[in-house]
Amino acid sequence: MMAVLFKEFLNELKNADDAHAEVAALSLAGLTQPEIDAALEELSTWLSSPDCDTRWWAVRAIAAIPDPKTPGLLQQALTDPQACVRQCAIVGLRGHPDAGCVASLVRALEDEDPLVADLAVGALEAIGDPAVPALLELMENGPRAARLKAVRALAMIGDERSIPALFAALDEDSALIEYWASEGLERMGVGMAFFAPQ
Repeated sequence: MMAVLFKEFLNELKNADDAHAEVAALSLAGLTQPEIDAALEELSTWLSSPDCDTRWWAVRAIAAIPDPKTPGLLQQALTDPQACVRQCAIVGLRGHPDAGCVASLVRALEDEDPLVADLAVGALEAIGDPAVPALLELMENGPRAARLKAVRALAMIGDERSIPALFAALDEDSALIEYWASEGLERMGVGMAFFAPQ
């Protein structure tokens, strides 16, 4: 019975309207582990489909499945040529935070698509402390646009290792970088003490 459902769900992803496809994507998570394994194996082949919609729905379905293989498959989609697929993959990674995806997400902070870069901030925030060293490296050597995303992520994560970099960012010639540096320091209880009258 489950094998029949498995095939039906995959057919719905490819052939149905968006509402039915969304239901099918969410339904895959309720299958048995062998069926989930089979679904992920097939969906992984869809990631290289020439059809953008097929790749997008593959990513959406993979993101709905709680499985240790999910983050790695979503990470593959971060190099998709279509921004909408990359966006979907990053939203999925926010729901499946994995330290093994930090390097790819940090690269995504420099994505040519602004929404991809913005979504990467949230995914790195979800990973938390393991993302801090790579974000600090980007703060040190990255271009301004990526450094703005990095300082936002560091501000939201609130790891004390970022305090020196956030203090240094207060002297930036970018009001947004300064804002997020100040926000991060205050979240950690450092900003108020630093700016308090002596």
